[in-house]
Amino acid sequence: MLSDIQIVQNAVMEPIDKIAAKLGLTPDDLDHYGKYKAKIPASSLKKLDSSKQGKVVLVTAMNPTPAGEGKTTVSIGLAQGLAKLGKNVCLALREPSLGPVFGIKGGACGGGYSQVVPMEDINLHFTGDIHAISTANNLLAAMIDNHIFQGNELDIDENRILWKRCMDMNDRCLRNITVGVGGGAYGVTRNDMFQITAACEIMATLCMADGMDDLKDRLSRLAVAYNRSGEIVTAGQLGAVGSMATLLKDAISPNLVQTLEHVPAIVHGGPFANISHGCNTIVATKTAMKLADYVITEAGFGADLGAEKFLDIKCRKAGIVPSAIVVVATVRSLKYNAGIAKENLGEQNNEALVKGFGNVARHIRNMSGFGVPVVVTCNRFPTDTEEELEIVKNLCLELGAKFEISDVFRNGGEGGIDIANAVLAAVDECDCKALNFTYDLEDSIETKISKVATRIYGADGIVLEDGVAEKIEALVKAGYGDLPVCIAKTQYSFTDDPKKLGAPEGFNITVRDCYVSAGAGYVVALTGKILTMPGLPKHPAALDIDIDSEGTIVGLF
Repeated sequence: MLSDIQIVQNAVMEPIDKIAAKLGLTPDDLDHYGKYKAKIPASSLKKLDSSKQGKVVLVTAMNPTPAGEGKTTVSIGLAQGLAKLGKNVCLALREPSLGPVFGIKGGACGGGYSQVVPMEDINLHFTGDIHAISTANNLLAAMIDNHIFQGNELDIDENRILWKRCMDMNDRCLRNITVGVGGGAYGVTRNDMFQITAACEIMATLCMADGMDDLKDRLSRLAVAYNRSGEIVTAGQLGAVGSMATLLKDAISPNLVQTLEHVPAIVHGGPFANISHGCNTIVATKTAMKLADYVITEAGFGADLGAEKFLDIKCRKAGIVPSAIVVVATVRSLKYNAGIAKENLGEQNNEALVKGFGNVARHIRNMSGFGVPVVVTCNRFPTDTEEELEIVKNLCLELGAKFEISDVFRNGGEGGIDIANAVLAAVDECDCKALNFTYDLEDSIETKISKVATRIYGADGIVLEDGVAEKIEALVKAGYGDLPVCIAKTQYSFTDDPKKLGAPEGFNITVRDCYVSAGAGYVVALTGKILTMPGLPKHPAALDIDIDSEGTIVGLF
């Protein structure tokens, strides 16, 4: 069987102008990045019909496992299936970070015959959005240190600087560093750290902004440090907003590409869901809603992270109400959640399948609780038996969720027609005008965190480590008490311990830090041992990637 990269290298793409025409866009509406990529600039976005509101379908998943689930693949295959049925559809996806691409995850453009293309470009530098975000982030970091060096008019406490540098690569050695070593002309010596760009606040802020004016307003609110009086210092006070926004002038415009079957795809923004909010840009989603009747979008990792944040944070801010939610699972992942070793997942084990279904069941109940119809799809693997698939189907139906098998990896849009029909039926049945949010904005910060932990994760409650209550009190005093919460947590478990699989009970969520992401517009609760700068594995994907003299890339997923 061909690898993902071999499939896309054998594919014939359509010129991006032809893809744009399917959405009613002309060549003059685009800023072209070669033959097969384009941005839709602000001038074109302003001309779109704001009264048109396409139906949004969110694709999420059970907690991820080494067995693989295929959430992005299903998103793409579902869109291709809808197109096969003659529907006007557009994808709205996140763009990949170079860290996972060269680390352990590989590419993030789908798989098999359900991929977005040009896959190599999207996975590598694409249109430069992530590099612009890194540069804007690090410009602000440089301006903070320069301000202190040049006299510190704002009286910044160099021991309470909140802003971190970033780069779009996994590098554990940068988690804790010392800057300004040598003092004097080298600057003020202090401890600092790097985040991966996908976890940085500029990424989250760009994705939550509703255009350049909103972006600049959000940039001005970025909390960069405390002064010696204990007050927040912002990027606006530093005078950094204009230059940062200038660096982001192209990055704020959504990127248009296509699937292997020439379905339009807007790929824009890429925050992680275990650390950040895990959703593509509001600009991209709203643009797709104005251009297509059906918008297929996804949120990172399992539904306890990406989907909860999509619904409680993004939809609340943007006024979006999805018409259906698709939860992706696999027979193999269900058995893995029951404790079956990876090498034995291909063996039929009905008892383990039923036990592992508890993970999916909790996700189904959580998503249904928002008031949106749920469709479950099982990505078919060659080792799956009809009996196993029937067991999963019946378990889903018992919970009131629709169920269909996905063959989109092997068969593209044809393999997604059954899912597409199930989604269309769910959309037709949906009468949801507003979401049942997990918490109210008027709740205290601690109550919001507790409600997510108990209602979504299934925890008994939360435990605040020493000093966290005082940090929450300071955030409330600074005026951030009415913001949503974004919980940074391991993606592998409902708990804050990645080894506790399935649907654990009798646990608490430990909050070890709490800080504001003022530009994005939420308070972050850091739980367990989650890290904001990943490291490379023992055998990173970077060892297997190469390019020949003709420019052909190999080893990229």
